[in-house]
Amino acid sequence: MTVDDRPTLSAPDDDPWLWLEEIEGTQALDFVERQNSLTLQAFGGKAFEHDRDILAAIYDRPDNIPYVSRRGSDLHNLWKDAANPRGLWRRTTLTEFRKAGPAWETMLDIDQLAAREGEDWLLSGIATTPGSSHAILSLSRGGSDAVTLREFDLVTKSFVADGFTLPEAKGGADWLDADTLLLSSAHGEGMVTDSGYSRTVRLWRRGQPVDQAEVIIETTADHMMIYGGADDTGPEPRVWIVEQIDFFNHAVWLRDAAGRMTKLDLPTGIWLQAHGDWFAMKLRKDWTAGGRTYATDTVLGISLSAFLNGSRDFAVLFEPAPRRALQGLFWAAGKLVLSILDELRPRFETFTPSATGWSRETLGGLPEIGVVDVWPLDRHPSESNGDLLANVQDPLTPPSLLLIERGVASPVVLKQAPKTFTADGLVVTQHEAVSIDGERIPYVQTGPGGETGDAPVYMSAYGGFAHSVKPYYNASLGKLWLERGGTVVQANLRGGGEFGTRWHDAGRLAGKKLSHDDFAAVAADLVRRGVTSAKRIAAQGGSNGGILITNMLVRYPERFGALFCTIPLIDMRRYTKLLAGASWIAEYGDPDKAEEWEWLKTYSAYHNVKAGQTYPPILIATTRRDDRVHPGHARKMAAKLQAMGYEAWFYEPEAGGHGYGKDNKERAGFEVLGFRFLKEKIGWGDEG
Repeated sequence: MTVDDRPTLSAPDDDPWLWLEEIEGTQALDFVERQNSLTLQAFGGKAFEHDRDILAAIYDRPDNIPYVSRRGSDLHNLWKDAANPRGLWRRTTLTEFRKAGPAWETMLDIDQLAAREGEDWLLSGIATTPGSSHAILSLSRGGSDAVTLREFDLVTKSFVADGFTLPEAKGGADWLDADTLLLSSAHGEGMVTDSGYSRTVRLWRRGQPVDQAEVIIETTADHMMIYGGADDTGPEPRVWIVEQIDFFNHAVWLRDAAGRMTKLDLPTGIWLQAHGDWFAMKLRKDWTAGGRTYATDTVLGISLSAFLNGSRDFAVLFEPAPRRALQGLFWAAGKLVLSILDELRPRFETFTPSATGWSRETLGGLPEIGVVDVWPLDRHPSESNGDLLANVQDPLTPPSLLLIERGVASPVVLKQAPKTFTADGLVVTQHEAVSIDGERIPYVQTGPGGETGDAPVYMSAYGGFAHSVKPYYNASLGKLWLERGGTVVQANLRGGGEFGTRWHDAGRLAGKKLSHDDFAAVAADLVRRGVTSAKRIAAQGGSNGGILITNMLVRYPERFGALFCTIPLIDMRRYTKLLAGASWIAEYGDPDKAEEWEWLKTYSAYHNVKAGQTYPPILIATTRRDDRVHPGHARKMAAKLQAMGYEAWFYEPEAGGHGYGKDNKERAGFEVLGFRFLKEKIGWGDEG
């Protein structure tokens, strides 16, 4: 009996599963319902419910850290728990927040709003402007990226009658003044790019139909998007406009108070942050200006007015090293803060510009190992007094939220997250595997000390879009994997941003296959070191990590016992035609170009599945409301694998967007279903 293995590498467009791309199609939804029933029947039940409820209770704990941002004198927070699964938007003061049990004022109860309007609402964004009592709220259905915009009064705590409202679309708005929005939305005829994002920036005046809003700039449909943001840190209001050519390249425009537009003479691959009369930028490629050549990943600073007048006398603020790379930069009260990873250790430096140069300081009082994230307390730079927040943690130490007050030498602990699992006897160690081409691939291992050769291992990684993976405290893995005797491994693959642009570029486009080799090398290293055996390694990856996991299935099946693939990208032949797929061409390549399909086909697992192989069991899960990565990727891969006789399971809840659920219980259920599947398939009976 021959097995239908279409689509194949020789006939990549002969796809019998295209009907599964119809998100709400009757036949497709019948498939989803049947698959969900089979998966929940197999891995649901009492053990699943027990673990789901344990995890949901952790996510709903009243002593979890309420993360805040300051708007004016108030600290705002979006809080979810069992009683408020969709969330409460609430506010308090810094004085009150310092208390063990601060008093909160509720601004909007999202559960009440959803019930009152009969909509699956979640609050995904709040746009305010200093000195104004009005906000624009972005309301998402079920966690989707597309949002409905509505004007809200912060004083009356109600939506503004006849205020700004915009139907569902991707994008958002910023306030230009009390009666004008800077609209960067895909809503409207001709307003959307091929990637599904905003093609224009418009001035939308109060009382004006949105289709009459003035278009101040537009990009071409083949560019990813264009968007604008108001900036009042200068002597007069201005607007920064970013024309996103692709995921990593963009043109920057400056619109002054008189409405004049200036395109800045800068390379397209930069990270740029401006404040007042200064700006700083990180280069993505070598760049020559003013008779000097600056290396990739260097950070440069200059006076904005001097630059616009022709000066190219840049100050060099940061120079990279092979394993020292910038992770981010931002301004707070006239100080530039650089976030750096040096051999994966967090470092922070601040620079203060003046007419005589840039003075440099190290941000002190923070740990030099583990994970440290730093950001401004104030939502609006023009309101900042320089106060910063820091989040400090490691795989066995729950987060602490610190306040770094300007002029105060030592950070103070504002909030401490609870310990959600027992870490007795567990250790964190760092290792390196050698990949197929000799590159050293770092990974962090957390679990019991010593090697047994049989540890139940949970492996994860990402390896894309210059995103750096850090060893955060993970309540779900801690409680349901580590506490029960398992080991957790997190790998830093090429394609990420841990070591800068060279590390990212090595794992994108044709190099994406190398990123997958890196992950397989880490799995082999765990066996080589005597930690475990291949059949005891469970691996999970999501989104870009979905390409990773399905390539482990078809390229390195002998190195894994079970695989969990979530909200995945898989079909690299059609990905550019599905939802936001075209926006990722700069990461993967264009399958419609023959020379680029030559490398894309090497890691399009959907086309590389072969009959008669020994593949480990796989669970592929997505969400119907994911409007970023099309659920068709997951559906089609599961259907094809099943039709070829492989053990492939599928799960697709209705809500969740590009995530694991719209509330804590849904998120917990999604994760636990994966854990139950992985544990059973690697032969680990861990009943808690």
